[in-house]
Amino acid sequence: MKDIQLLITVARRTDAPRYTEFYAAHGVQVIYGVPANGTATAKTLDLFGLEQTEKSVLFSVVPGEQARTLMDALVAEMYIDLPDQGIAVSVPLSTMGGKSAFAHFMPGVEPADNASEVNNMNETNLELIVAIAEKGQTDLVMDAARAGGARGGTVLHAKGTAGAGTQTFFGVSIAEEKEMIFIVADAEAKRDIMRAIMQQAGANTDARAVVFSLPVSEACGFRYGK
Repeated sequence: MKDIQLLITVARRTDAPRYTEFYAAHGVQVIYGVPANGTATAKTLDLFGLEQTEKSVLFSVVPGEQARTLMDALVAEMYIDLPDQGIAVSVPLSTMGGKSAFAHFMPGVEPADNASEVNNMNETNLELIVAIAEKGQTDLVMDAARAGGARGGTVLHAKGTAGAGTQTFFGVSIAEEKEMIFIVADAEAKRDIMRAIMQQAGANTDARAVVFSLPVSEACGFRYGK
C-alpha cells in the first residue's frame, strides 16, 4: 500500500464523542484524542457569539482511499462544513515503522512489501503549518501568523523529551512544557505566515518558536473559512 494518510480532525470538545463514534462506525479502529484550544481572539468570540474555544484533536492513520471517503462522509453526515463544526485534513505518510506499527494503526489492512514507499498523494492548495513555542506564548505566535495572512489555529499543550546533550536550544530547556500550534493555510500564503512567525515570534523572542509545514492531501470544513 503506497497511500497512507494521517487524518487530523479538529472539533469542539463537546462533539469529540460524536466524531469518535462516527469514525468507529466507518471502520477506523485506532483513534487518539487530544484536548486543545482554539485561537479565536476576544473580538472574534464576541462577533460570532461563541462561548468557548475548547477543542479536541483526533488523530488516526488510514488508507488514502478511506481518507477521501471519510472526508465526503464528514460533510454529508457530520455537517463539518457548516460554521463552527470543525475541520479535517489528511497529511501523507511516507514510512511506517515495520509491520507491527502498520498492524497497530490499521488492523486488517495488508501492508506494502516496501515499507519506505513514497505515497501517491492528491494535491490541494493547503498546507499544515506547525509552530512549537514556549508555554504561554500562543498569542505572540498567532499575532505574527495573522500578520502573515493566517486566519486561525489550534493549540495543543506538549512537553519536550530532549535527550542528553540537546537539553537547551538558544539557552532554553527543550524538555519544558511547550505549545504546539496547528495552522491550516493556503499554500501561497505559507511562506508569508512562516516568515512572520520566524521574524516576530522566533528564536530571539519570548516565544522562541520553531516552525515547519506539511502538505495537505485532503481537507474539509473550510467552506466558510476559519
